[in-house]
Amino acid sequence: MRLKQGCKGVWIAVAAALADRLSKVAVAKLARGGGALIPGLVNLRPVVNRGMAFSMLSGQGLLLAALTAVIVMAVTAWLLMKPDAPAVQRAGLWLVVGGGLGNLYDRVTAGVVSDFIELAFVRFAVFNVADICICAGAALTVVGAWIAEGHRE
Repeated sequence: MRLKQGCKGVWIAVAAALADRLSKVAVAKLARGGGALIPGLVNLRPVVNRGMAFSMLSGQGLLLAALTAVIVMAVTAWLLMKPDAPAVQRAGLWLVVGGGLGNLYDRVTAGVVSDFIELAFVRFAVFNVADICICAGAALTVVGAWIAEGHRE
């Protein structure tokens, strides 16, 4: 019963990983050269990232794939063991799992991660849907932990 409760929200990870995969396939087919998606705000600029955020650990694909797999498994195990954690925190962690799986798929199948979202109004790293899921998930996780802490006091 506890395992079944722990799996609540797994659909969030599946949806995040699927959205990431579909977006990467669509960009690869439709926007090879890139271009403005929302003029002045968002450009499509397909690039490969051989590292992680901001190309850190570039060229360490095997290490990054292993690290990602360990983190995804650890977070999933925590979610399965803590079905009573706040819903916001659980949703955030499932987003992190889904984003991690999206980028892990790229690392395992291509050896690099496909990035394609570029903010036109600020100089920032090019990123992808999985990265958005990871960042949004981390933020929700912090909010959920904050809510849980407030309930304890």
